Amino acid sequence: MNIEQAKRELSRTEKGPMDLPFALLVVLLNGIGLVMMFSASYALAASKTSTPAFYVMRQGVFMVMGIAVMLMVSRFNYAYFRALSLPAMGVALVLLVVVLFVGSDEEEAVRWINFGIFNIQPSEIAKAAVIMLFATMISAHPERMAQTKLLPSLRGIAPYVGILILIAGLMALQPHFSGIILILSVGAVMLYMGGLAYRWIALVGAAGAGAMAILISATDYARARIEIWQDPWSDLRGKGWQTVQSLYAVASGGWFGLGLGQSRQKYSYLPAPHNDFVFAIVCEELGLVGALIVLFLFLLLIIRGYWIALHARDRFGTLLVSGVTTLLAIQTFLNVAVVTNLIPVTGISMPFFSYGGSSLVIQMAEMGIVLAVSRQMPAYTP
Repeated sequence: MNIEQAKRELSRTEKGPMDLPFALLVVLLNGIGLVMMFSASYALAASKTSTPAFYVMRQGVFMVMGIAVMLMVSRFNYAYFRALSLPAMGVALVLLVVVLFVGSDEEEAVRWINFGIFNIQPSEIAKAAVIMLFATMISAHPERMAQTKLLPSLRGIAPYVGILILIAGLMALQPHFSGIILILSVGAVMLYMGGLAYRWIALVGAAGAGAMAILISATDYARARIEIWQDPWSDLRGKGWQTVQSLYAVASGGWFGLGLGQSRQKYSYLPAPHNDFVFAIVCEELGLVGALIVLFLFLLLIIRGYWIALHARDRFGTLLVSGVTTLLAIQTFLNVAVVTNLIPVTGISMPFFSYGGSSLVIQMAEMGIVLAVSRQMPAYTP
């Protein structure tokens, strides 16, 4: 394809509209998330800052910024993300190293770099970088995924495994085990979508699970989380407090909840209710019915994301959207699982609901990538 043909192709594909159902679901979940975050945070904000709307005002600003970023990114030709994938990975790796030396220490973990007016969690950038780089590499060399013999297959997936090991190793030093699980899971799904045989996925998955088990058993921090998960009432006044209060919140909501703003657990019982455990307040105030409606909206968004992936113009677009959608799905599941004590506390936020400005903006940029791919789907071209 010469330059003139490329220009005509770019002009033609940019005429398509973005996927409206996906965009509306993202905005709707952001709106509900902002309301619930305000309800969950105003008691804490009033006690800490004497301004009940402190957290929601900051989050509202970042939400508006995030929507603007999403719309801006959606206007890009997503082919540009090929060129950005390697620099993004470089930035992610540098920040993962830097955070070990200058990061802020919170709850026995060093995960944030403070830039004054905002914090950045390097793992959030690493997630997006892995998706972009894997999509680029797999689409550029699809034959490596199609190998069936042992040695060619191992050589083909070695670069991907090496990248995942490097990132997981740096994140283990923080430690950030939930981030490791997310990145390994997204990487495995993208390799599967790229055409890697089931047995090699199983082999890589088994190796990853074994490495995680060894890492957890060798880390006091992780072992303590496992012990509390098994019986949070064994240390009710200590490390089990947050989990127990979360379960109280979920249980007390009943079918229809106590009513918006009527949570009791947010009044100095449930620590940081506006952050990783905001879904517990959703359950308490909106009940099982309201919580299921919220999860149903997430399910619709995830289904729509995979639909866009299946209808993308090319393999790169399919992989890009599959990675972003899988990340959203796994992160939502893990957060709900933590809140309900199905898995140990991992420090993982709920997309669009948990407080965190930079994380929200990055998530919205990822949603913009999905919309950028949707603009160039064949069904939308004249």
